Order: sequence, then structure tokens, then C-alpha cells
Amino acid sequence: MHPPAPYTFQHALVAIKSGQPLIQVTQAILSQLTEDERLALLDGDVDFWKGLGSMLYDRYNRTPYVHGAIPRLQIPGIKFTDGPRGVVMGSSTAFPVSMARGATWDVELERQVGNAIGLEAKAQGANYFAGVCVNLPRHPAWGRIQETYGEDPLLLGEFGLALTQSVQKHVMACVKHYALNSMEIARFRVDVRVDEAVLHEVYLPHFRRIVVDGGCAAVMSAYNSVNGEWAGQNKHLLTEILREQWGFDGLVMSDFVFGLRDAAPSLKNGLDIEAPFRQQRAMNLESALKAGEVEWVDIDRACERILRKQLEFAIQTDDSQPGPDVVFCEAHRALAREVAARSIVLLKNDKVNGAPLLPLQPASLSRVAVVGCLANAANTGDKGSSQVFPPNIVTPWQGICDALPHAEVLLAETLEEAEQLAPHADLVICIVGYDHEDEGEYVIPALQENPALYSLLPPPKSAEDHQVFDIFEGNKSDVQDNSGLVAGAGGDRTSLRLRDRDEKMIAAVAARNPRTVVSVVTAGAVIMESWKDRVPALLVSWYSGSEGGNALADVLLGRVDASGRLPFSIPTDKAHLPFFDRQATEIHYDRWFGQHLLDKMAVEAAFPFGFGLSYTAFALDDSAQQRQQAGAIYCTGVWSARR
Repeated sequence: MHPPAPYTFQHALVAIKSGQPLIQVTQAILSQLTEDERLALLDGDVDFWKGLGSMLYDRYNRTPYVHGAIPRLQIPGIKFTDGPRGVVMGSSTAFPVSMARGATWDVELERQVGNAIGLEAKAQGANYFAGVCVNLPRHPAWGRIQETYGEDPLLLGEFGLALTQSVQKHVMACVKHYALNSMEIARFRVDVRVDEAVLHEVYLPHFRRIVVDGGCAAVMSAYNSVNGEWAGQNKHLLTEILREQWGFDGLVMSDFVFGLRDAAPSLKNGLDIEAPFRQQRAMNLESALKAGEVEWVDIDRACERILRKQLEFAIQTDDSQPGPDVVFCEAHRALAREVAARSIVLLKNDKVNGAPLLPLQPASLSRVAVVGCLANAANTGDKGSSQVFPPNIVTPWQGICDALPHAEVLLAETLEEAEQLAPHADLVICIVGYDHEDEGEYVIPALQENPALYSLLPPPKSAEDHQVFDIFEGNKSDVQDNSGLVAGAGGDRTSLRLRDRDEKMIAAVAARNPRTVVSVVTAGAVIMESWKDRVPALLVSWYSGSEGGNALADVLLGRVDASGRLPFSIPTDKAHLPFFDRQATEIHYDRWFGQHLLDKMAVEAAFPFGFGLSYTAFALDDSAQQRQQAGAIYCTGVWSARR
């Protein structure tokens, strides 16, 4: 007699569609797994050094990172792609960074972005998008501030909700990094201390909104410690708050490589998957079972969550498979251009010769100078795990050239060239700001700076393993430039001012041409007091994605109104910000930061939260009805987040 055919994932899907309860079906397929297969659900499928080598020698997340695929039972596993500025896999559409999207204040537009991201993820073989980043940026120097939407929990929650719900039309969405992750260089060692009331009132409401109201499939834990326990094995965060208080029924995944410190407590306290490779759990869980540190009930609880979410979303997203032509398609490029244009924040638009400098009048322009070392740079953000690799990126200079075909558009990337061009141009557009060397994810030097992390790595065995280890340790630098893991780049900003080269560029061209526009590429606040009065027109153009140059031209020429509004406050002095130590081992978070702190201190912002000019003039008469309407607008509009 032949043994009965196993109960596969496809059998389970058929059973659910025929009306059998999801929980019952999940238990049925779980019962088919061997002990080894159950353990295999709890981490990545690729051996650690092989997987890490693919990141360093090839590219980060070129294809999905798979966790817990069981071919024998047709279980697909968690097929991970990163974000949030688009799908990291393949050659996908690069949307503006999340902070830029927050500056649109348009959650319906974010839903369109989420739908496009979900389609591109599914088309390239993923079923899980880990790009809903809603960490609150307590200080603007945070290196990964570009990955979140703004300084207010309300803004974070609404945008994260919109992205989650639209992505989940196609694939599972994962919200991150839970919780209190807003320091980059110190993220592997810092203990964030926070009072319970402040935790729930300030740093968790946006996570709760996405978990409870958004039905997100997954949560990614943070690297840092919270009140004395690592977030990836923090029972209070992962079990008592997330599951018991909020009723979360999804899966919890660790942040990559260093996201937990002890395999057994992480499992018992609520972490389901160690990402992205076979690492600490592969080394330690079997021995922990034998020692009684974990039990099979702990393992089965995590396995049930993982399998149930895969089944649930396989049914929920069981529509036609998008084809590869959806990736970087014309519609998605057009959407990226619209989002980028609508995100641009106009901070100044003074009169020159009796009229506001912007929007520009193309007929009056025969010679335009676009200056700055970023003027022709493909600068979509940092080169960490969120980097997207589109087939084409429109730079500011290229966008302006295309928008002014009748004009001579000159490029000057050095100060000397700019000084020569500026007096002879009808207009100077000065592109200044940051790139991946100034701010972003800080990856490889973590080992040398934190030797305790060595114990979390499997011992390298082969010559290939040792070669990867040397690179990871920082002893070699032959990493591909497009790997997504650029050694030593980024981190938290060391200054909130522009680089000296940029401030000198602004001063030089403004002194030689009164018709100067400054466009600041940034993700967070820039202190501009030393130079903002030198120029008539000033805007924040962000890391604006693959169509950013076209979008900048659209706004400068008035094809799109300047409608972006700051999703954070910009202070006049760094003394008006919370304490921040890039190398901290312990820090206390309270409720005072951003606009709230400025209000508490009774100091004016250089540009307050929600600020942004427009090309349109508004006026209200002095009638009681108009005053009442104005009050209603004030209470329900962009200032509603200021409590």
C-alpha cells in the first residue's frame, strides 16, 4: 500500500474556499510538518554566510528573501521584499521617500503608491512587503528619517494605514521598527528608556492604528533595547502590548541579522521569525529544546501564526498575477512624478522686480544655470536596505532641460563654474543638500564598534565564509557599489546645516544673480539661518525618486502648484531640539520634541510644522461666518496634529 498523499498548501486553500475555518485548516497543515520542518519555519531558508555573501557581492534583496518554504507541502514561505520608497527587488519604480510623501498630506495619494508597490512586489515574486516604516523621528539628525512620514503620531498612523491597506490588496504588509527606533549609529546597543504613559501616548499610537485598524499581516521588531530588554525579545512589547492589548494575530519578524540576542527568549516572548537567514535559531533552538528552555508548544504557536497568515493572504490576494510589465510601467512613473511634485514645499517666494520669482515664465528664459554638486546626481536617498534600483532616474538638470527645450540650460557642478555662469544667466537654480554619505542606514562597521555582536554569528567554516566575514567585519572593502550595503556610509547626521560647499555655493551665486532659486535635497530639518535671507526663492525638494527632476521642473514652472507642507518643524537653532547623542548606550525619551517642544519653550520655528507657501493667493473677509469657517479649517486642517 502507498502512504496517503500529504495535505499540502494547495489542499488547504481549496478547503478554505469550500468554507472550512481558517484556524482548523491551519492546524491541519501544521500537523503534516516534521519537527525539522517546524523549526525551519522560524528563520530564513539560506545558510547565513552564503546569504550574506549574496548581499555583499551581488546586491541587497535582488530577489525575495525566503523564510520557511517547505517544498514537500507546497508551502511558499514568507517571500520578503524591502521598502519603503518602492520595491527593493529587481529594477522597480523609485517613489519619493516616505518623508516626501508625508509632505503631500494626502493619504489617498499614498494609497495609490501602496497599490503600485503591491503590484510590483507581487509581479516580482514577493508575498511580503516590509516597507511600512512609521518610527517617530524624535530628532532630525536621525539617519533614517527619510523612511518615515513626519514628526506627529497622527500623520504617521494615517499614512502608514493607507500604505498598509493598499499594499495588502496584493501582498502582506509589515510595519516597522517596533519600537522606539530613531537612532541609527547606536541602534545595536542603545537602551531607550521611556515612561509607560509616554510610550502609549506618543511612540505607539501610530503602530496601534496600523495593527488594529489596518489589519497588517506582520510587525518587524527593532534593534534597540527598550527599558532594559532588546525589542526583538521584549515580552512587554511583543506579547503584552501587541497581542494581549491590541489583539494582533499576525506574525512578528526580527530586523535583519542582529534583531535578537537569544533564540529561546525571543521565541517565548513573541518573535516568530528570525530574518533573513539561518543564524541564531539554527545554532541554538534544538539545544534549547533539549535543555527545556523552550517547548514544542512555543514553536507550534509561532508556526501556526506564520502558516495562518500565508493561507489568509493567499486567499485574500488570489487575483490575477500581474505581469512583469507592471514594474516601472508608464503609469507608475507618472504617479512617482505626481507624488514628487506635490511633495515639494515652497518656503520662500519673494518678489524680484515687483513680482514673485516663482512660478517661472518660460518665455522670459533663454539661459538658465543649474548649479551644485547634486544638480545632475541620481540621488534618490540612502544606500542602505531601502535603496530602490530603477532603470532610469531623472536628475534636476535633466528635468529642467526637458522642460525648457527652447532655452540653453547650463550645468555647473563646482563653485568656480557656478561663479562664472551665474552673472550671465536669466536664472540660477541651485541644488544643494544631502546624499547617502550624509545620512542613511549605517551597516557594516557595527561589528568593530560593538564586539558583543560577534557571538550572534555562526562560525565561518569554508574559505568563502571567511572571505565574507572579513568584508562584514570591515577588513576588506571590495563590496559592490550597488549592494545596498555601503560600508560606513550614512548614519545619523553630524550637523543640521548644509555642507560648507553648499553654503558657499549659495552665497556666491546669490551675490552674482538676484534671480536665484535654492532647492534643498533632504529628508529632515535643515537649519538655514545663515543663508536663507540671501535668496528670494527657497524650496525643499526631498529625495524625490526616479522622476524627481521632472517633478521639480513641473513646480518651478507652475505646471503643478507648490502644495507641499512640512511634515516636521524646522528650528532656528539646534538648541531648540531634544538631547541627541549618536554614540549613546542609554537615552531617555519624553514627549517633548519637534513643534511641541518649540511651543513648550515659547520659541518661534524658522518654519513651523505644516508650513508651506502656494502660488495661489487666498483671502477671507471679516464676516462672522467667514471667521467661523476659518476656525473650522484651522481645527481640521494641517494644524490638527498640533496638540
